[in-house]
Amino acid sequence: MEEELPPFYGESAKPVQATPSSLKMLDVGKWPIFSLCSEEELQLIRQACVFGSAGNEVLYTTVNNEVFVLGTNCCGCLGLGDVQSTIEPRRLDSLSGKKVACLSYGSGPHIVLATSEGEVFTWGHNAYSQLGNGTTNHGLVPCHISTNLSNKQVIEVACGSYHSLVLTSDGEVFAWGYNNSGQVGSGSTANQPIPRRVTSCLQNKVVVNIACGQMCSMAVVDNGEVYVWGYNGNGQLGLGSGGNQSTPCRLALQGVRVQRVACGYAHTLILTDEGQVYAWGANSYGQLGTGNKSNQSYPTPVVVEKDRIIEIAACHSAHTSAAKTQGGHVYMWGQCRGQSVVLPHLTHLSCTDDVFACFASPAVSWRLLSVEPDDHLTVAESLKREFDNPSTADLRFLVDGKYIYAHKVLLKIRCEHFRSSLDNSEDDIVEMSEFSYPVYRAFLEYLYTDSISLPPEEAVGLLDLATFYRENRLKKLCQQTIKQGICEENAIALLSAAVKYDAQDLEEFCFRFCVNHLTVVTQTSGFAEMDHDLLKNFISKASRVGAFKN
Repeated sequence: MEEELPPFYGESAKPVQATPSSLKMLDVGKWPIFSLCSEEELQLIRQACVFGSAGNEVLYTTVNNEVFVLGTNCCGCLGLGDVQSTIEPRRLDSLSGKKVACLSYGSGPHIVLATSEGEVFTWGHNAYSQLGNGTTNHGLVPCHISTNLSNKQVIEVACGSYHSLVLTSDGEVFAWGYNNSGQVGSGSTANQPIPRRVTSCLQNKVVVNIACGQMCSMAVVDNGEVYVWGYNGNGQLGLGSGGNQSTPCRLALQGVRVQRVACGYAHTLILTDEGQVYAWGANSYGQLGTGNKSNQSYPTPVVVEKDRIIEIAACHSAHTSAAKTQGGHVYMWGQCRGQSVVLPHLTHLSCTDDVFACFASPAVSWRLLSVEPDDHLTVAESLKREFDNPSTADLRFLVDGKYIYAHKVLLKIRCEHFRSSLDNSEDDIVEMSEFSYPVYRAFLEYLYTDSISLPPEEAVGLLDLATFYRENRLKKLCQQTIKQGICEENAIALLSAAVKYDAQDLEEFCFRFCVNHLTVVTQTSGFAEMDHDLLKNFISKASRVGAFKN
């Protein structure tokens, strides 16, 4: 069985650790909470963490190092100075301009954040002193925690349900908060209201990685040893027994050098320097990946495949585990969308973060997502940049007295018309009079970008071109643009264009729009100037669908 929570915990008592990741693209759209943000806002995001008992809160940073928050704001966990929920992103002014290095959160929830300068800020739920400010009052705004940390640079943070750990640049661990099971590592079970260094057998050790379970703590030291302390009711300390530990205790792992540790709700994963994974603790959903649902109180190998593992992931809000191999394969096991997956399952996902966005309940981040500036351009991005670039072009189109610069080889690759017309041509200038400059420029740009950006009236001209060049995909894009831009004033003109270019789906759409807005449409200049045959057909068809009935 999973460890039972004290009565005050409730359903939300599931802490989640969030440590930095580095991704080429930050695809936050997989987390439902981000559907509240506009496309423009999403483009600016450089770091993000989704948290809360239902994945209903989020903190993110932008390209300008501004910090924004959004969500239900339970216990003031958004740091805005109140407990009001918000469905629109609000700027967290007290942290804007500071570079966020790492962030973690607990079940209240409470937040522990460290900046790139090594400063620590906390806010949110604080009934058990988990904010480290010496009080038990909820923190509605970020509070700078300097007690015993003023001369230290914090490089990693971790939260349990109601306790907190930080790791400093000199390898020291400080802890505070709820301590009923010894998770603060002080040797007692008294709550710790301010940061205190975790000593005992860590006194002369250099710690390189920390993690928190629900009510336990873990530390990896520079020689590959793992030290554990706190609650052990499901064997999540990996000591072979079920007794709690109030001070750090070394894990017995002969011949194994550990690089990282990750804590789930009540289970633990470690990654060795040889790319092997071991797991222990609760296993009622198969989260240990051992092929059964039996708990393990000592490290047990997880067999993924011959390829070495380079990343492990676990999240306190769900009984789910994930791993990524050197070859880029992502595996998941444990509770996945309500199913118990007892062996590592190969997914089609590209990163472990997606496992928790798509398969864990709630959909939260298991770490702070980050995207680093990347000067490398994909092939598609490079082609977009070269459109209408005179310095690299070998072909010019002269349209309405203006030049559009292009590349012969790309046009021949992308368009059947140019494959034949440019095949034996040595001309570097092509005069074009059949189509307007905006239309022809949009067509050439489409060949470079696979997209169009035109008002619906211009899209009509592009629809003509797409029909002439037999570019069926472009034809569909034009129809989509026209549908999105239709209004009472232009409806008749767009209907006429659809009929002219035999775009039957678009014709039906425009006709329905005109019928649904018949009174206004019949008063427009477009209707007054309507072609006689088209008007006759329109009235006939509208009559058949009952448009003129009282």
